[in-house]
Amino acid sequence: MSTTTTPTTATPPAKTPPPARKPATGTPRRPRRVLSAIPAFLAWFAGLVFFLPVAWMVLTSFHAESDAASNPPALTAPLTLDSYREFFSSDGASPWPPLINSLTASLSSTLLVLLLALPAAYALSIRPVKGWRDAMFFFLSTKMLPAIAGLLPLYLFAKNTGLLDNIWLLVLLYTSMNLPIAVWMLQSFLAEVPPSLIEAAQIDGAKLPVILFRVVGPVVAPGIAATSLICFIFSWNEMLFAKVLTGVMAETAPVFLTSFITSQGLFLAQVSAASLAISLPVLAAGFAAQDKLVQGLSLGAVK
Repeated sequence: MSTTTTPTTATPPAKTPPPARKPATGTPRRPRRVLSAIPAFLAWFAGLVFFLPVAWMVLTSFHAESDAASNPPALTAPLTLDSYREFFSSDGASPWPPLINSLTASLSSTLLVLLLALPAAYALSIRPVKGWRDAMFFFLSTKMLPAIAGLLPLYLFAKNTGLLDNIWLLVLLYTSMNLPIAVWMLQSFLAEVPPSLIEAAQIDGAKLPVILFRVVGPVVAPGIAATSLICFIFSWNEMLFAKVLTGVMAETAPVFLTSFITSQGLFLAQVSAASLAISLPVLAAGFAAQDKLVQGLSLGAVK
């Protein structure tokens, strides 16, 4: 007697439901965007705070003297060029000799600083001498002395040597003042130069001046531009030594600005116009070399 077996169909296993998603924890997307925008907002706010005095000076320079001296200030006063006409007119003291003196002292001292700082930075970075760190800190220590502390010895030296009211005395002073800063900046830039580049130039028979100015110089051109611009600005804006050590022949532009403060009062519109006109060379140099300045100041910051 045969038995018939009925085939059984296997039941598929029950599907397990997917695990429930946990609620997202952390900061929502919108607060994250707000937090990321805070540094940018603070940077813009700080920039505006520093720019407001400049904007106020520019606006005041185009006002009449009576409107500039009003209290509260007359922001909607009519604009005029009278202050600029008086500044560049030949009725009073001409601004061109002080401007030429400032340009001569700034350019000459900057050129001397580069000629002296580039070999020194080369010796302290690419070809370091023994105790080069001590030399670097010695350069930096010269900037720790307040400028007013050396004013009397320098005045006596200039008086005894007949260098009072001489523009070349300011050139020497500005060179010595900016040289430590230039050495420190150029040393950090030259430290990024590959040694193989210099070794290849030496194999080709290049001497030290050729290596400095034709091999290393183009490589660190942004650093040289940044150093030159900073030294130029420091020399152009210096007033303490120029005020004490110069008179009529070697008067510089910052000293010339003090002539607008008279016993009759302070002429705000004329001072603002003169300040803007004297600041234009520095602003033009900074605008023309802004790309090199940013590259130079950020050189070596990102490895």
